[in-house]
Amino acid sequence: MATVEPSRTARVEARIAPDVLAVVRRAAELQGRSVSDFLVAAALKDAQRTIEEAQIIRLSVDDQQRFADLLLNPAPLAPAMKRALESRKRLIAGAK
Repeated sequence: MATVEPSRTARVEARIAPDVLAVVRRAAELQGRSVSDFLVAAALKDAQRTIEEAQIIRLSVDDQQRFADLLLNPAPLAPAMKRALESRKRLIAGAK
């Protein structure tokens, strides 16, 4: 029979105003959860949303238009970039 390793947890402490605790207790009761479980779930949800929002790049309408224009009509390559591309082509052709 395989043994199940107990899940490890970390302890977090926070001070909370009595009126805020009353609201949290009521919300936890409504969901049928312990206060601790409710707080962990709420913190996790907020943390995930914060991370997702940090990973989204927001552009103004003008910036979106400029970005699209640059993709569709890129600026000419600088001479150094042209040389680098030619070097790359030679390297790849030589590797075959």
